[in-house]
Amino acid sequence: MKNNIIAIMYDFDKTLCTKDMQEYTFIPNLGLSAEEFWNETNKIREESKIDPVLAYMYLMLEKMNKQLKRVYLNESGKNIELYKGVENWFERINKYAEERNIKIEHYIISSGLKEIIEGSKIGPYFKEIYASEYYYKDDIAVWPKLAVNYTNKTQFLIRINKGILDISDDYNLNKKMLDNDKRIPTRNMIYIGDGLTDIPCMKLTKEWGGTSIAVYNEMNDTIKLLLEDKRINYIAKANYEEESELDKIIKQTIDKIANTNK
Repeated sequence: MKNNIIAIMYDFDKTLCTKDMQEYTFIPNLGLSAEEFWNETNKIREESKIDPVLAYMYLMLEKMNKQLKRVYLNESGKNIELYKGVENWFERINKYAEERNIKIEHYIISSGLKEIIEGSKIGPYFKEIYASEYYYKDDIAVWPKLAVNYTNKTQFLIRINKGILDISDDYNLNKKMLDNDKRIPTRNMIYIGDGLTDIPCMKLTKEWGGTSIAVYNEMNDTIKLLLEDKRINYIAKANYEEESELDKIIKQTIDKIANTNK
């Protein structure tokens, strides 16, 4: 029964892990600091007027002399440092929901790299990972397959809502669908992000009647402004441990949906 499915959608960098995913392995292996790599990315972006995501993807290819392998990116995901409680979060929340006759589906919507996320400890927990990705020939990256920036992230909310998960299927994505025919009701959608790049998704999820949560490592003005501007429902520290503020918010939301379905 579709009313019993909840989609929890997450950004990745600084939402589930402590910094940008390239900074754990890929950038250090180049002998560069994170600041040096991102400064070079910004220089390319400003000089070429290129999309910021495409700029970093291009620079990664250039730094690897166009010999960037999928397996290397997958391996890079193993060193990602997750926030407290993330590693056992998915099984614990799934179990809590199952006890209330609710099925949880977890999704990633990220401007980071799908290949790195897949190689992380939590990669297997996601029904779908919507993130920037390369197209490969003989395991060598040759072209961007998908570039996810903050303005096009919202299409993935619509895909999840309708159940059109194949990114190559634009026909059915744009086809009219009655609300009752959509796979996951909008009120059953939860988005967890960390800042400005997540604003379109958080705002749309909230407007749809779903739940938007902004998480933070250290409280900052951006997070406060998101709440003041009513673009989100909640703010919480990026702590996924049991009995944390975020844990309680998610469980309360699950309970609310479960009670609505009775």
